[in-house]
Amino acid sequence: MGNPPSTPGQLRERLSAAAHDLGIDCIGFARVDTPDSDRERLLEWLTRGYHAGMSWMARDPDRRAQITRVLPGARTVISIAVNYSTDVGPCDDCGALKVSRFAWGEDYHRVLGRKLKALGDLLAQWAPQAKSVSCVDTGPVMEKPWAQRAGIGWIGKNGNFLTRNFGSWVFLGEIVTTAELPPDVPHADFCGSCTRCIETCPTNAISEPYVVDSQKCIAYWTIEHRGDFPEGIAEDLDGWIFGCDVCQDVCPWNSFERSTREPAFLPSPDAICPPTARWVSLTEDEFQQEFAASALHRAGRDGLVRNIRSQCQDPLESVLRILDWKPIEDLQDEDMTPDGKDR
Repeated sequence: MGNPPSTPGQLRERLSAAAHDLGIDCIGFARVDTPDSDRERLLEWLTRGYHAGMSWMARDPDRRAQITRVLPGARTVISIAVNYSTDVGPCDDCGALKVSRFAWGEDYHRVLGRKLKALGDLLAQWAPQAKSVSCVDTGPVMEKPWAQRAGIGWIGKNGNFLTRNFGSWVFLGEIVTTAELPPDVPHADFCGSCTRCIETCPTNAISEPYVVDSQKCIAYWTIEHRGDFPEGIAEDLDGWIFGCDVCQDVCPWNSFERSTREPAFLPSPDAICPPTARWVSLTEDEFQQEFAASALHRAGRDGLVRNIRSQCQDPLESVLRILDWKPIEDLQDEDMTPDGKDR
């Protein structure tokens, strides 16, 4: 790796180059200076009950809003983004039930965790006096505001994080460090007057620009909710059994998407076109083994089975969907008569 960097600017440059080599698509640096507006927005969102059943979001919100509670003496937040888009589209076969794109490949917590570990090891080597903590959507870090402050992109009106080069198909991660590094200029908001995501959301979960009510969000109900669905929820899922991509699919910035360079995010055929018959028949042990490295693990075996069955309300349809049935006309060929019998 050569001589250790001698200035904060050189350390920043070295980390940026290493990040690219590690398959990180965007990296930015933000000075630790948390505005009161972050805390106020979080508290308002919690007061409205928009976190639904995610009680951990309401636990010690001050710690979530103050990065120095995560790492005392923190001076810099290093934000990264990794593109997960692929050139593969959703399956349209046989009315297949739908899984959000973010769960098509390996669990992003594992993939970004490996990248942040490697980058953090280099930071420790080049700045041995610094203390650092890495986070991937698990610790009490408000990752989207920090990523915007670090110049990577901006928070969209649908609550997702947007970048100019990859749209919203990115995963975020952070290294919080006591090392003081030159900061980037915060990114501007480029949503403009567009309201496509708000208008297209099938459940009206975007209560106002930049504010998502989890109580109405398909992603919340199919991933985070535990137990049976309250009355009226299943009817709104529109075939989604894990997450929802509607507000991202209509975003104009996603027309600039490009395929990921991370092999771990290439889609599994099962995630694109779910084998519902096999999934609902899995035992708990089989589920744990099959989905150990997948984001689908988050829903749990009971949650995934609940989601599948909820989208097969009619008893006959339920049986046919779970058996991956195809209409007889789809199976006919030149060796069959119109009534489906062999010639």
